[in-house]
Amino acid sequence: MKMTRPYKPEEVEVKWYLVDAEGKTLGRLASEIAKILMGKHKPQYSPNMVLGDFVVVINADKIKVTGKKLTQKIYYRHSGYLGNLKAIPLKLMLEKHPERVIQLAVRGMLPKNKLRKRMMKRLKVYRGPEHPHQAQKPIKLEIK
Repeated sequence: MKMTRPYKPEEVEVKWYLVDAEGKTLGRLASEIAKILMGKHKPQYSPNMVLGDFVVVINADKIKVTGKKLTQKIYYRHSGYLGNLKAIPLKLMLEKHPERVIQLAVRGMLPKNKLRKRMMKRLKVYRGPEHPHQAQKPIKLEIK
C-alpha cells in the first residue's frame, strides 16, 4: 500500500480567489468559502494544517437569505458583564455590518480548533465592489 507523503505548508502554492456575493444565498456561499479556506479543494488537504487559499468577498451588502430569516434570525453577543446580552436581528446586522454576517457564517462552518483563527485571517470581506487586493491578482470564482 502506497502512502501519500505529508506536505509542508511552504510547499503548497497559495492562491487568491475573488467571490462576488451579489444575489448569492448566505449559507451556500459560506460553505463554499469555508471549503476553500480549509484547503479541501486541493489534493494536498490535511486536517491538521492550514493549506487553504485566500478568499476576497465583494458586495457583501447584496447577499440574500431565504425564508423569514431577515426577521427571525438573531445574532447574540455577550460582553461578560451581568445582564449585558445583546441580540441583533439579521436585518439590522445587514444594514450596519454586512461583512460581519458573512464572517460569522463562514466561521461557524470551519473546524472548532486552533486552526480556525488562522483560516479566518485568510478571509477578506468588503461591503462594496472595491477591494485593496488587486496586486495579488485574485482568480474570479463563480459560486452558484
